[in-house]
Amino acid sequence: MSDIEARLSALGHTLPAAPAPAANYVPFVVTGKHLFVSGQISSGPDGLILGKLGAELSVDDGVQAAQRCALALLAQAKAATGDLSKIARLVKLVGFVNSTPDFIEQPKVINGASDLMVEVLGDAGRHARSAVSAASLPLGVAVEIEAIFELV
Repeated sequence: MSDIEARLSALGHTLPAAPAPAANYVPFVVTGKHLFVSGQISSGPDGLILGKLGAELSVDDGVQAAQRCALALLAQAKAATGDLSKIARLVKLVGFVNSTPDFIEQPKVINGASDLMVEVLGDAGRHARSAVSAASLPLGVAVEIEAIFELV
């Protein structure tokens, strides 16, 4: 178990199995020292976290959905590298929030992923980021997040 997985466990999180792609794409691409992870959707132990922020879901629900995306991103990173200790840093997150037109708390929602990455990776988890609204997301999920990691 890597230090990253030990920190995840200490925080009460379990690394899920890396989700299989749902369409015609690969879950990750390694090129040079960079790992690009395809968008990971909000899925928890009980299934998909569905809904629209600003309607049936609260900001807290969105934060939890974003945390699930972050865990899936780390699961894909482990699948790509075999060992999370090969992550030098998180470079960037791009987060999409399924939200109503008047919802403006996208940054708070995506903080669920950002905060988790910093808790687990320390300073190497501080990253550039975008947090944007989407009229809908695949399967009706609440959040989708993609990532770029630098590898050692």
